[in-house]
Amino acid sequence: MSDCIFCKMASGEIKPDVVYEADTVLAFRDINPQAPTHVLVIPKRHIPTLNDVEPNDRELIGDLYLVAQEVARREGIAESGYRTVFNCRGDGGQEVYHLHLHVLGGRRMQWPPG
Repeated sequence: MSDCIFCKMASGEIKPDVVYEADTVLAFRDINPQAPTHVLVIPKRHIPTLNDVEPNDRELIGDLYLVAQEVARREGIAESGYRTVFNCRGDGGQEVYHLHLHVLGGRRMQWPPG
């Protein structure tokens, strides 16, 4: 998608603060962090929302979570704990319509979250 900011990041057109990169996945620091550690993990292929994930995306979704696990380890929050969140559409809090997994940590998370 030519106007998607996350697609521009995935293609290298815009340079985010990259934490991890692989062939199909990119992880970078959120520009509006909600916790001391706030990293977004995205597929490099454009998928607008969680509602648009298809059965053949199973491996890619698994990769997003494995990268989240690696990010938590690298950021030093794996042992103390962290939260992973997909927001879906407006009422779910999604602001950028490119699937992204939030990795939040570095402080105690509250419940309920919103």
